[in-house]
Amino acid sequence: MIEQLLQYDTKLFLFLNNLGSPTWDCFWLVVTNRFTFIPLYIFLLYLLYKKFGLKSLLIFVVVIAIMITFTDQITNVFKRAFERTRPCGVAELADKIRFVAGHCGKYGFFSGHSSNSMATAVFAGLMLKPYYKNLLFILLFWSALVAYSRIYVGVHYPLDILCGFAFGAISGFMFYKLAKYLLNRYVTV
Repeated sequence: MIEQLLQYDTKLFLFLNNLGSPTWDCFWLVVTNRFTFIPLYIFLLYLLYKKFGLKSLLIFVVVIAIMITFTDQITNVFKRAFERTRPCGVAELADKIRFVAGHCGKYGFFSGHSSNSMATAVFAGLMLKPYYKNLLFILLFWSALVAYSRIYVGVHYPLDILCGFAFGAISGFMFYKLAKYLLNRYVTV
């Protein structure tokens, strides 16, 4: 059953990856770059500061730093435990994929980009939902864009992305709850 699932995953990856064209390569390389969205993160921190104040912002910065470290490190634990080779590292796929990324990496299950972007989207979206009703949906769309970029550039299978999403969503919600607890405990509203 697992083998069948992995075969479907590979077929879906090949389909999605081969939708790309050289015209769009630069766009997706920008989307997949981890530094591209630093202005978005700064803007989200600004919104959190604007709505919650400086003392709360300090709590948010600490919680977010722990959240990103947590999701990133757990992702690495899974990668080392499962040792699923990235599609760009599978010799049988070399002539079938569009490898656009400059670096392949060794293992890919599950996607760190997907888990980190989803955790950020869920955390910030839930914290700011009372003030910006549609922000959560915008951030979820952004997270999906980041995740798809990993398939586009040839470094992750769809299952890597979906599991990264699931883990990121759970992590984002857990750290949202932690931040709410800390705000209630240490910040007088």
